[in-house]
Amino acid sequence: MKSTVNGLDTTSTLAFDISQFFPSLNHPFLVLILEKAGIDPKVISFFSNYLTQRSTKYLWNNFLSPLFEVNVGVGQGSALSPILSSLYLSPLLYILEKRFKILNIPISILSFVDDGLFICQNKSFHISNSYLYCSYNILSKLLDSFGLVIEHSKTEIFYFSRSQGVFNPPLLDLLPLEGPILRPKDLWRYLGFIFDRKLSFHKHIDFYANKAISTIKCMKLLGNLSQGINPFQKHLLYRCCALPIALYGFQLWFYNRAPLSYHMKALNKMQRRAAVWILRAFKTSPLEGIEALAGLIPVKYHLQKIAKRSQLRPFKLQKSHILNNLMDDSPQFHNPLNTGSLTHRQKTLAKGHLIDSEVKSHGIFPSFSPLDPELTPGQCIIDIFSDRFSLNLVNKSKKEKNNRRAQELDGMVL
Repeated sequence: MKSTVNGLDTTSTLAFDISQFFPSLNHPFLVLILEKAGIDPKVISFFSNYLTQRSTKYLWNNFLSPLFEVNVGVGQGSALSPILSSLYLSPLLYILEKRFKILNIPISILSFVDDGLFICQNKSFHISNSYLYCSYNILSKLLDSFGLVIEHSKTEIFYFSRSQGVFNPPLLDLLPLEGPILRPKDLWRYLGFIFDRKLSFHKHIDFYANKAISTIKCMKLLGNLSQGINPFQKHLLYRCCALPIALYGFQLWFYNRAPLSYHMKALNKMQRRAAVWILRAFKTSPLEGIEALAGLIPVKYHLQKIAKRSQLRPFKLQKSHILNNLMDDSPQFHNPLNTGSLTHRQKTLAKGHLIDSEVKSHGIFPSFSPLDPELTPGQCIIDIFSDRFSLNLVNKSKKEKNNRRAQELDGMVL
């Protein structure tokens, strides 16, 4: 019997974690990847020397261990570790996508260094689970050939669906692959975000709003009515330390046509606490009044301000960035998941921060060629027709002469 939800497409996700990723990178294999990528031999030689003949010490209180050779891994706190880890995983993801295409497995992959995610959409949970099971099996064998291992105890599965009524999805049995039996939960915390199956983000708002309120309560130790920091310093402290906590991940739930009544109620409650603490006002004071006296922007308008700023950030990123790939409409870099592949009806029905970024930012940046001949030195209008321009410099130290000169210039224009 297949498990379906009102004939609607549901989204299934399988999150996995690579065990001891940074300490497990194989140095010779990494150098081979650099060679296959066509990187300059001098750079490869530098990394070869950087990774070989390394040693380390361990310090516990006053005890210092002798030197140990480190023939594998890269330092997790090193500036080069993100670059090396990305290069190490790039052939793995490439091979994985190729195998999915050959086997006709409709799975999307997201990778955040050692944290990965499989995403599958289907009307049946059983079909989605079979795809996820096959993908997990392929990934386990492929990671083994790369010298890496999945930490099965951290593997999680979660289902997204807006169906009403009883929601009882099936379990995913990974015991044949030395993994656990995965039971989906009502809430899923991933990379600091708290998801529910309907993507309402009510629990996410509750968690971070309460965390901001706890921060404000701790700030009361910094001053009272007679001593401590003044209201201006309290205002600055709230804006810098408490408000970013409450608005963490706001792009997930703050977008066009999103229901915001619950979110605004929780955030206004948090900001009321902050305004009362800043002004030492009565708890029954109206929110709008104490916000104005404390110099705080209403939360809704503050969200609109930072949302507009964040919508311009993709245009400052490199062209190869994933956000630009999802918003690029050019046929040269066609991606089936980008917003340009959506029909007009789909764009009107789609909701999200990425859709808003494309709609609101379209046409803000005019397209032009930075290497156009008209922009080269010597080809500007003032260079070609220099005899038709005259410059009248003004000396600010001589006001009377400047006034006379200004009158003369006005007469010439008239």
